[in-house]
Amino acid sequence: MQTLATLLKGVRTLPSLPAIAVRIIQEVKKDTSSMTDLAEIISYDPALSAKILKIANSSFYALPDKVESIERAVNVLGLEALKNIALSFVIVKGLKKNSVDRFDHEFFWKRSITAAVCSEMLSARMGIQREDTFVTPLLMDIGIIIFYLMQPEEYLRVFDQKKADKLSIAEAERKVFGFDHQELGSEMLREWGLSDDIHIPIAFHHYPDDCRPDLRDMSEVLMMADITSSVYHSDKSTEKMMEIQELLQQKLEISEQEASTFIDAVAEKTIEILATFEIDAGDMKPYSQILQEANEELGKLNLSYEQLLMELKKEKEKVDELASELKDANEKLRGLAFRDGLTGLYNRRFFEDQFEKELDRVNRYSRILSLVMIDIDHFKNINDTYGHPQGDIILSTVAQVFDTAIRHPDTAARYGGEEFVIILPETDIKGAVVLAERLRVAVEKLEIQTDSGMIKVTISLGVTEYRAEKGRKSMAEVIGTADKALYNSKGTGRNKLSIVL
Repeated sequence: MQTLATLLKGVRTLPSLPAIAVRIIQEVKKDTSSMTDLAEIISYDPALSAKILKIANSSFYALPDKVESIERAVNVLGLEALKNIALSFVIVKGLKKNSVDRFDHEFFWKRSITAAVCSEMLSARMGIQREDTFVTPLLMDIGIIIFYLMQPEEYLRVFDQKKADKLSIAEAERKVFGFDHQELGSEMLREWGLSDDIHIPIAFHHYPDDCRPDLRDMSEVLMMADITSSVYHSDKSTEKMMEIQELLQQKLEISEQEASTFIDAVAEKTIEILATFEIDAGDMKPYSQILQEANEELGKLNLSYEQLLMELKKEKEKVDELASELKDANEKLRGLAFRDGLTGLYNRRFFEDQFEKELDRVNRYSRILSLVMIDIDHFKNINDTYGHPQGDIILSTVAQVFDTAIRHPDTAARYGGEEFVIILPETDIKGAVVLAERLRVAVEKLEIQTDSGMIKVTISLGVTEYRAEKGRKSMAEVIGTADKALYNSKGTGRNKLSIVL
């Protein structure tokens, strides 16, 4: 598994905060910041200005008089509120442009805006005096987009893991990556320059008890807003409804009916705000209306309660089975994407990803690994003499020797042409030499049957060991050391192994 720092090394490929958002943050941070200056910045973007005026005049703020200018919006709404409304629009707009294929961007923001609306309403009911109660929930799941932008294929495994093992999204992320979208999103927002009041509660919005005391109330609001949003945007609506009703009754000290009314109001206000963000609300409607329509449909069914239970059980078993099959199928497909088509070993791309993860583990826990680089001797002469089809048979046969000899934690890959590489985690130089010599002897004894008759080949090997305490090295440096050892074997007679440390 990689670390958060490793993933963020690719920050150059991440979306940067839109320029106008940077200017807004910089202006608000100034000691001499004024409402007039902020209004002027916002006015440079006519579309943003129009949206702010629209939301300022919406029922969300329920102002007594119509707001017709940005200057008045600033004075009525306040500096922080206007900043957060503006940030909300420009961030949503900016990250939409950076979306990747197969990510349902509209669904993501629909869910986030629902949470943001709920957060504003909850904060008001709970007497929480914070200015970031809309923009914070809007961005609390931004780590999901970052994950997907950085490693789309890997992140698909998270969805499979979530369905197959019935995990939360954060649990599935930690299983695949070693950390979750809370941590990633919080760190990204910190790098963008957003305040502690925003990015720290986001880091704990699934586990608010772990948040620092002065920001724990906001983290709790985020958790409840997230659950409420799931009522309208997940396949566990009923389960989430029961969960949030109980929480609302406890936190707000209200009745079950009042809690249901609150959840309905979230949907009603969200539909209006979605239009402001130019996002289609689709068939979103208050939960009580959804429940009523479902009951009407249920009444049309001529089935007994027992029959319904039986049907539900069958469907659940079918869904569980399909989720498991889908996970297996996707794993196989991903495996094919990382396999060399001729030899069946992993390809160079997979090797480099895996080697970087192993190096991170060695550095983090002061462990050890060894690397073996292998080259089939005089392979060009074999191709020239017998032809490439016979050369392919030799490559495939030799590769199978490597694949059979290594342990489960080891990784054998085709590095390119007739060159191979093997990662040996938790293996010192002595263990690596034993394996390398076993491979050399096994290949030397091979009698490979081809259309041109029986062919014998040999291999040259280069072996190195890496320990972090002896001085940290990059992946290129470790590979270069092993390659130097391989070059020595080839230059001093071939069919042998050499060591360079």
